[in-house]
Amino acid sequence: MTDKPGIVITGGSGRMGQMLIDTVLASDACELVGVLEREGHDWIGQDVGTAMGRAPVGVTVSDDAVGTFARAQAVIDFTAPEATVAFSELAAQARAVHVIGTTGLTEDDIAHLDAAARHAVIVRAGNMSLGVNLLTQLTKRVAAALDEDFDIEIIEAHHHHKVDAPSGTALMLGEAAAQGRGVDLQDVRDSGRDGITGARQRGDIGFSAIRGGDIVGEHDVLFAAAGERIKLSHIATDRAIFARGALRAALWGQDQKPGAYDMVDVLGLADL
Repeated sequence: MTDKPGIVITGGSGRMGQMLIDTVLASDACELVGVLEREGHDWIGQDVGTAMGRAPVGVTVSDDAVGTFARAQAVIDFTAPEATVAFSELAAQARAVHVIGTTGLTEDDIAHLDAAARHAVIVRAGNMSLGVNLLTQLTKRVAAALDEDFDIEIIEAHHHHKVDAPSGTALMLGEAAAQGRGVDLQDVRDSGRDGITGARQRGDIGFSAIRGGDIVGEHDVLFAAAGERIKLSHIATDRAIFARGALRAALWGQDQKPGAYDMVDVLGLADL
């Protein structure tokens, strides 16, 4: 036994799941106490090290979320919206910090997460990296400084396996821009342009998504006016930055009261 926080990784066989497992195993600040996979997955019952083609690490992959969460002080979850909502209730019952990197969540999904956050700490962010969260704060400040003569476009690029668009990070940036302008993103969001769409509406915040190859993640916030453009950019070349940020959030959450938080809280960027 140890007094280090025990971490559970959901969706362990995925690319982010395996990166998270490696990050937790390499950390001296916590220990891996569980890995979850969906029922029927061929990793179930195997030592996770063996399942990853390595030496055993003493943690067996399970499909029993209730039993696994009971051993955890934190759950790191980069899965799918339906699974994340279900996990949020179980993590709250276990009083475990729930770190959520899942994207594609609906407003109804988020309402369920907020309900769970009344009983436990939830840290949710479309992107866990320091650089992107700094970019989010900068986007809010620039949007607040510029009027609607500047069109705002969020341009994002990801690998061809990504199933949702715009990305969670792009939506984070769009929300930041909308907050800077004092408007509701849903009232000014412009995405999925195709065909004869007509001229761009003044004040809209546009989204453009690129999918191809093995792009880890690239995000640009473009402020474009007549005669000049301002571009804020972030390029991720290694998804380990997201895993490190998620683990940082899991450890930070150990000292917090129940509630809904984001990476701006974790990183102390709120006053920038």
